[in-house]
Amino acid sequence: MTNVGCQGYFFFETEKKETVIEGEKSYNGGGIASSNRIMDFLEEPIPGVGTYDDFNTIDWVREKSRDRDRHREITNKSKESTWALIHSVSDAFSGWLLMLLIGLLSGSLAGLIDISAHWMTDLKEGICTEGFWFNHEHCCWNSQQVTFEDRDKCPEWNSWSQLIISMDEGAFAYIVNYFMYVLWALLFAFLAVSLVKVFAPYACGSGIPEIKTILSGFIIRGYLGKWTLVIKTITLVLAVSSGLSLGKEGPLVHVACCCGNILCHCFNKYRKNEAKRREVLSAAAAAGVSVAFGAPIGGVLFSLEEVSYYFPLKTLWRSFFAALVAAFTLRSINPFGNSRLVLFYVEFHTPWHLFELVPFILLGIFGGLWGALFIRTNIAWCRKRKTTQLGKYPVIEVLIVTAITAILAFPNEYTRMSTSELISELFNDCGLLDSSKLCDYENRFNTSKGGDLPDRPAGAGVYSAMWQLALALILKIVITIFTFGMKIPSGLFIPSMAVGAIAGRLLGVGMEQLAYYHHDWAIFNSWCSQGADCITPGLYAMVGAAACLGGVTRMTVSLVVIMFELTGGLEYIVPLMAAAMTSKWVADALGREGIYDAHIRLNGYPFLEAKEEFAHKTLAMDVMKPRRNDPLLTVLTQDSMTVEDVETIISETTYSGFPVVVSRESQRLVGFVLRRDLIISIENARKKQDGVVSTSIIYFTEHSPPVPPYTPPTLKLRNILDLSPFTVTDLTPMEIVVDIFRKLGLRQCLVTHNGRLLGIITKKDVLKHIAQMANQDPDSILFN
Repeated sequence: MTNVGCQGYFFFETEKKETVIEGEKSYNGGGIASSNRIMDFLEEPIPGVGTYDDFNTIDWVREKSRDRDRHREITNKSKESTWALIHSVSDAFSGWLLMLLIGLLSGSLAGLIDISAHWMTDLKEGICTEGFWFNHEHCCWNSQQVTFEDRDKCPEWNSWSQLIISMDEGAFAYIVNYFMYVLWALLFAFLAVSLVKVFAPYACGSGIPEIKTILSGFIIRGYLGKWTLVIKTITLVLAVSSGLSLGKEGPLVHVACCCGNILCHCFNKYRKNEAKRREVLSAAAAAGVSVAFGAPIGGVLFSLEEVSYYFPLKTLWRSFFAALVAAFTLRSINPFGNSRLVLFYVEFHTPWHLFELVPFILLGIFGGLWGALFIRTNIAWCRKRKTTQLGKYPVIEVLIVTAITAILAFPNEYTRMSTSELISELFNDCGLLDSSKLCDYENRFNTSKGGDLPDRPAGAGVYSAMWQLALALILKIVITIFTFGMKIPSGLFIPSMAVGAIAGRLLGVGMEQLAYYHHDWAIFNSWCSQGADCITPGLYAMVGAAACLGGVTRMTVSLVVIMFELTGGLEYIVPLMAAAMTSKWVADALGREGIYDAHIRLNGYPFLEAKEEFAHKTLAMDVMKPRRNDPLLTVLTQDSMTVEDVETIISETTYSGFPVVVSRESQRLVGFVLRRDLIISIENARKKQDGVVSTSIIYFTEHSPPVPPYTPPTLKLRNILDLSPFTVTDLTPMEIVVDIFRKLGLRQCLVTHNGRLLGIITKKDVLKHIAQMANQDPDSILFN
C-alpha cells in the first residue's frame, strides 16, 4: 500500500507519480452523456463509464449535470404514481437522514476517544484498585478519605511505585514512577505507529491537508475508508495517551469525514455522484470540529472558511444540522463528567478594560511570530524526512521523539499532565477552592467582594509555577516541530493552543502583579483601584491560545467563534478578534501559507488555492500544450479512424483524454472523449456486439453512413463524447483561465483560434505555471 500524507514515509510508484490530474496523463471518467443509452448496441449503461481512477480529479461540471438530470427524472416521475411520489420524498429526505447518522456516529466515536484517552493517560501514573477501568478522577470521586488539600490523592488510586515497591515517597519511588511513565509512553507510541504502518498508512497525520485536497475534487481511494476509520480511532487514543505534543482535534475531522464517506454508500444519490459526496464531506468536517471543541457554529464556519472548496447554501444548513446532532450526542455521553463537551471549558465574568488591548495585541504578535516560525521549521524538518533515510524508519523516529518527550516532560508537572488538562488549568480563573500552584497567592482567603477575589501578591507557588511554565513553553515550542507530521495521528490545534495559553498566562500574571504593586500608575489608576479584581490571567491564556492557533492555521472568523463557544462569554469577542487578526497579519507578513496549505504544497497535492490571486500578465497560448517545437497534439477524428487506430493511440500515449476534430486538416473541434471511457467502451463492444473487429470504423457523429456489404459493422461512440468541452481562445489572459479552473473545478480546457483547435491546458499545467511565476520548482506539482 502506498501513502500520500505524513511527509514522505511512503512514496508513489513512478507510474502513479505521472498520473496526477494531468490532462495529458492518466484518465478519469467519461464525458457528459446526452441520452439515456451510452452506446447504440447496449441499452444499459456500461459499468465503469463515468467513474474515476485513483489519484485523479473529478469533473465537477459533469457531476453536477448528472445530478440535475437525476433530480429532473425523479421529479417528472413523481407525477405519475404514488410510489414514485414516495420515492421523490425519500430522495429529498435522504440528505437530512444522512446528516443525522453522521452526527450520531461522529459524536459517539468522539465520546469513546475522549473517555479512552483520559483513562490511558492516567494509566501512565497509576491504576485504580477499585476497578482498573476507572481513571484517576472517577476513582477518587466517591472516596470518603479525600482531604481538601490532597483532593487528587485517595486510597483507591495507587501509583506504580505503591504497587511495585509499596512506597509512595522518596527517591526510589520517584525513579520507579519515572520509569513506568516513560515505559507506558513508549508502549502506546509503538502500538500506534505499528498499527498505522501495518494496517492503514493513511491514518497518520492530522488529515486536514488531504481532506482539503479531496474536497477540491481529488480522489484518494482508501483515505476515507473503513480500515482508516478503525485504525485512526484506535491509534488516536494511543497517540494522545503517549504524552506526545499533539492533539486529537484535527484527526477528529478526519474521523468524521470517514464516517460521512462510509455512510454515503448507503444512499445511491451520494454513492454514485462524487460532487454530492463532497457536499456531505464538508458537513462531516463541520461535525468533526463540533465534537472536537464543543462548538457547532464554529465547526460550520471552520468547514466554510478552512476546508471546503464548494459550499452551497444547502450544504450550510446540513452542516449546521450535522454539527448540532454530533454535539448533542457527545453531550449525552458526557465523557468528562462535567456536562461540558470539552475538558477546558471555562466561564469568565470579570470585564476587560480598554488598556488591556495592548497586551492582547502583543499576544497576537507573539502568535503570528510563533506561527510563522513553526511553519518554516516544521516544513523544513518534514522535507528533510522526505529526502533522507529518516523517512524509511518511522517506528524508530516515533520512539525516539516519544522517549525524549517523556523524559523531559515527567519532572515538570505542567508537561507531565495531558495537554488538554494543562490548557484547562491555564484558562482557569483562580477561586477560593483552587489548590493549584497557579492560585497560590498571599492573603488568598481575604476577600472583600463575595466570591470575587481581588488582585493580590503572588506567593511562592505562583513564582514556582511561572518558572515551570516557562520551561514547559520552551519544550512545547521545540518538540511540537518534530512531532507534527510523524507517522501517527497528530493534530496541531491543542499544541498550538497550549503554547499560546502558557505565554498568555505568564503575561497575565505579570500584568496582574504590575497592577497590584503599581495601581497608582496613570495606566491603572483610572480603572484599577487597590483591592479590586482588575486582571484575569485566565483570559490572557485564552487570548494567547487563540493567537497562536490563528498564527499557525490562519483562521480568523471560525477561530473567534470556536473560542467564544468555549468560554460562553460574549464580552470577550473583541479581545479575541484583536489577537486573531494581529496574529494573521504578522504571520502573513512572514509567509503567506498556513500550515495546512504548506503541507499540501510539500506533498505536491493538486490543490488550486481559491484565496490567492493570480496577478501575472500571461496568456493561454503561453501555458497550453503543445508548445512551439513540441510534437503535434494527439487528436481523434470524428468518422475516419478504425478501432485499431484508436487502440494504437491509447497504447502509445498516457494522455487523460483526446480532443475529437472533424478532420486532421481542418482541426475543427467537435468534442472531447476520455481515455477511460474509450477503453471500457471498446472492450464492451468487442464482447457484446457481433462483428466488431480492429478494422471497424469508429463514429463520433450523430448519424453514421450506410455500411457496404461484407464490411465490419461500425462502432458509434457519440454518447461518450463531451460535446461541450470548455474552450478558451489563445489570447485569453491566464488570470481568467485560472479563475475558470478554480470556480468550475475543471480538469482540462481546450485552446482554440477561430474555431480551430490549437492545444490543451490541464490543471497540472495551471499549477506548474503558478509555481513558475512564484519562482518555485514547477516540477514539485506532483505527488512527492
